Amino acid sequence: RISHLTEHLKKNRKDHTTARSLTKMVGKRRALLDYLYDRDINRYRAIIKALGLRR
Repeated sequence: RISHLTEHLKKNRKDHTTARSLTKMVGKRRALLDYLYDRDINRYRAIIKALGLRR
């Protein structure tokens, strides 16, 4: 969903509601990944690789 909304915002820069939703989603993902980093580093690394984050 995050990548879909990112593409949407590239075309619709003035869509503030979607921008706010995207910010909330990214923040939630960040919080969940931070939690997972502390609990299970191997799962964290697998998810980062699967999502294509941290180039």
